[in-house]
Amino acid sequence: MGVQQKKVAVHDLEVGMFVSDLDRPWHQTPFPIQGFHIRSQDDIRALVSHCKWVMVDVAEAREAKEVKGGSKPVFGKTLNKRGGGREQLQLPPLSIREPVAYETVTSLKKEMKTSKRLLDDMEVALDQLFETLRADGVPDLRPIAAITSKMVSSVVRQPDALLWLSRTRAHDSYLYRHALNTSVWALVCGRHLGLNEGLLNHLGLGCLLSQVGKTTLPPELLAREGQLSAEEYLTYRGYVTRGVAMLENSGLSRAVLSVVQGHRERHNGSGFPEGVRGDRIPLLAKVAGIAEFFESLIAPRSHTEPMTPAKAVTLLYEMRNIEFQEDLVENFIQAIGIYPTGSLVELSDGQRGIVVSHSPERRLWPRVMVMTDTASRPLKTAKIIDLARYNEGKEAAETVRIRECLPHGTEGLDPSCYDVTGVESRWSLTRLISG
Repeated sequence: MGVQQKKVAVHDLEVGMFVSDLDRPWHQTPFPIQGFHIRSQDDIRALVSHCKWVMVDVAEAREAKEVKGGSKPVFGKTLNKRGGGREQLQLPPLSIREPVAYETVTSLKKEMKTSKRLLDDMEVALDQLFETLRADGVPDLRPIAAITSKMVSSVVRQPDALLWLSRTRAHDSYLYRHALNTSVWALVCGRHLGLNEGLLNHLGLGCLLSQVGKTTLPPELLAREGQLSAEEYLTYRGYVTRGVAMLENSGLSRAVLSVVQGHRERHNGSGFPEGVRGDRIPLLAKVAGIAEFFESLIAPRSHTEPMTPAKAVTLLYEMRNIEFQEDLVENFIQAIGIYPTGSLVELSDGQRGIVVSHSPERRLWPRVMVMTDTASRPLKTAKIIDLARYNEGKEAAETVRIRECLPHGTEGLDPSCYDVTGVESRWSLTRLISG
């Protein structure tokens, strides 16, 4: 089954459709040349202001093939609204060989103290790596591999600490911030999947190195990533192949290189560089692809407005079995929570704060560091509220819940400005999350 284009008037567009062509040249609009999913009514309003009609991708109708034993992919027709009619591909349920059941063995406070230096060292190592590659030098990957191993150990001990720090600290370079945060998202997901520590090391290192090919791209092209002409996008797509070429003689394992090679491939074959699909994409590359995509939504380059994590989770869920394998999407969301660590939120009583950690059993009731009162006035001292514990035994009308996710950078919500008081201790975030 292939994908056809259908002409649709802009006033008939719906959230979830994939726009693949316009009624005018792409360079005359602010939209990305490679096409894009309609994520909100704001996207539709923007299209209305520029176009009268667009082309959307629609899967060709074909009866689903019966698969015996569930050992092969099932190709079916897509008739619902999800994905705008794009082809869906269903694989047999994910099976992890000998999964590891990890337990959290240290507190968030203790692990944050350990991890802060770790992120400092990784930023220095990545900066040196990218500078070496830009100068056509021979990279020494041993420092990054060593720090990756320590990152894996940290996530295994306490999955929220490294994620919290990577989300709330300042970064000077988009390139290594993107690589670093992608790696942490992927490790948190891999831990949830039960991948052993060896595979987690391959996954983390592959994510950290996945962006090295971008060091060969012109800075002016990188600065407009996501808003490229057709010719520029062809150049941009080559960063993956160039990255693999730069690393293939560096002694890396095949598993690490497969992450670099496959992190931009997509479940339905719409990715690059090879356009492979389904079970031809290695598992670690699939996890890396989800993590990299999610990070690009919530922390894009400065010219693009970021999504709130909650909206990004919703979009990712809508793309299951289209661009990403369904059960991997579900596992990723289970691992990071509906409101991921580092999300700015407003509670139902008007208090505002940032998600510190979440419980897989009560994903809608995470632990929140509250920084304002019910009238949005800044508190002198922040406080931790464990919503699951606070709401236990209360009637629905008495519970405090998350009302909405707030945009990153919302005024008055800078966690580095606060000390934190909780039921266990009082501690300062300033030293832990300052760069």
